Amino acid sequence: MSDQPSEASRPPEKPEGDDAPRPPKAHAAAGTPANAPDPTAAPSADTAPPSAVGDPAPAQVSDDQRQRAQAARRTGPTGSPWQHGAGAPAAKDDGVTARLRPPPPPLIRPAVLGSVLATALLSALFLGDGLGVNLLIVAVPAALAAFFAARAAGRRLRPWTATWAVGGLALLAVPALRDAGWPTFLAVVSAFALGSLALHGSRSWLGVLIGSLGLFDSVVPGIIWGVRGVRARADGSRARWGAALRTTVVAMVLLVVFGTLFASADAAFAELLGSLMPEASVGEGPWRIFLFALGLAGALAAAHAAAAPVRWDGLTVRSGTPRGRAEWALPLIVLNLLFAAFITLQLVVLFGGYDKVRDVTGLSHAEYARQGFWQLLWATLLTLLVIALALRWAPRGGTGDRTLVRAVLGPLCVLTLVVVASALRRMDLYVDEYGLTRLRISVAAMELWLGVVLVLILAAGVFGARLLPRAIAVSAAAGVLAFGLLSPDGLIAEQNVQRFEDSRSTAIDIDYVKDLSADAVPALDRLPEPERSCALRIIQNDVLDADTPWYATSWGEARAKEILEKRPVKGDARDCYRAGREGTRDGYEPDDDGYDPY
Repeated sequence: MSDQPSEASRPPEKPEGDDAPRPPKAHAAAGTPANAPDPTAAPSADTAPPSAVGDPAPAQVSDDQRQRAQAARRTGPTGSPWQHGAGAPAAKDDGVTARLRPPPPPLIRPAVLGSVLATALLSALFLGDGLGVNLLIVAVPAALAAFFAARAAGRRLRPWTATWAVGGLALLAVPALRDAGWPTFLAVVSAFALGSLALHGSRSWLGVLIGSLGLFDSVVPGIIWGVRGVRARADGSRARWGAALRTTVVAMVLLVVFGTLFASADAAFAELLGSLMPEASVGEGPWRIFLFALGLAGALAAAHAAAAPVRWDGLTVRSGTPRGRAEWALPLIVLNLLFAAFITLQLVVLFGGYDKVRDVTGLSHAEYARQGFWQLLWATLLTLLVIALALRWAPRGGTGDRTLVRAVLGPLCVLTLVVVASALRRMDLYVDEYGLTRLRISVAAMELWLGVVLVLILAAGVFGARLLPRAIAVSAAAGVLAFGLLSPDGLIAEQNVQRFEDSRSTAIDIDYVKDLSADAVPALDRLPEPERSCALRIIQNDVLDADTPWYATSWGEARAKEILEKRPVKGDARDCYRAGREGTRDGYEPDDDGYDPY
């Protein structure tokens, strides 16, 4: 609700000089017209007397003129639309907007402007050639812009804010270390989500979910805020802007002149300077301008969100209508009994070993493993949905109801954890038989994270659910970080090479491993010939022929380049026709017709 009275209940404002005494008006007792105003009534806007400064008494004011006057009093004096807060109507403190929208941020500070410009320049220079350590280089000034803007607005650094910020920067280390594109994509998206959470500080379910994308909402307000700040500061400090511009131009001229002289005088210095400086051409101008605008808009959005974050926690979802104890508990108890019956049979397989699988089911290891992994994965996901809906309509009458909820949902979470263990065991059997692939390692990591979520739900049932949304977000980010740092392509190559060395596979699947990233080179380098050259030929062409600058080269790619320069591949593609032909993938023999590994 607003602190200001509404238009219907707003008392009439006294015109200037209304406190001065006025002589009473003489009216004939019987001669007063029927439509004459009551002399004892308070003066209204259209019957106000002349002001004390001698304004002539106006005629009766029309309704539209009175409304314009009231609007002018609400909005204040008009000014330049580019001035900070000038001409903006007062925000109405009602509804969802009042819960979400903060007060306008203060005028943008010079430190924030400098960090924003540094982010834009570094984006234009370093982001056009690929992803690597350049993401961290660009993220640092953007984070400084947000920090300076938050400090100017009076916001303090809280533990959760530091957790999100450090986690986001740590995730940006994955592109600097790994060459594989799929873990890099997950890491960059997760880093963006954590950065947005650091700026907004959300803690509820909807707050964490929407707050992870909330930075998009600050793009347009951030640009407007930056333009207003630049214009406001430029009006009063033209001399300082001119001095800064002259200083920058002189410094650039000195660097170019003396850098050119030193580079022409020493070949080693010229090579060092050429490797450090990003290459840019006239043809790349539009692309570099786009990257400059992207960095500028992103840094302004981050700074604006840090100074005036949207309160996404203001979005709430009504709790469901509590159900009766029997109506709520009986379906879940039946589900628990079904889980228990299934788990009883699974324990034989989980702890009985490979022989028990054949004795109980008559299926081979791989057939049994392939038979139910996906069903168990879906069962885990659906169980989490059932738990969420059950909590929404759970009885909430008192201590007895809380005890009932814990007694029903606690065993369901524990039984689901056993289902997770069974699914992972099936995947282990399958991988042991046929080797590791990107799909298998991804779904296994997903199933493992779902198990972590179940453990967090169990902990929330004991210690309270206040931290549960943020704890699940932290677990997801930690899982993505661990997944990237462990190098999935490297693990895939290592496991398949190990199976080949242990004679568990008569041949390695060249058609699959040749498409892995440069992270797989250290493991594939251990293969004998001709398998080694067949597996590394395409990777060598990609790594050695690429003229990627240092800031867009990952550590995995640099290590692969070093290995392949010392030991290049041998032979030609014809030697690879039969290599890997006896192997299997996904439990099926590869087709003999039309086989072309390249």
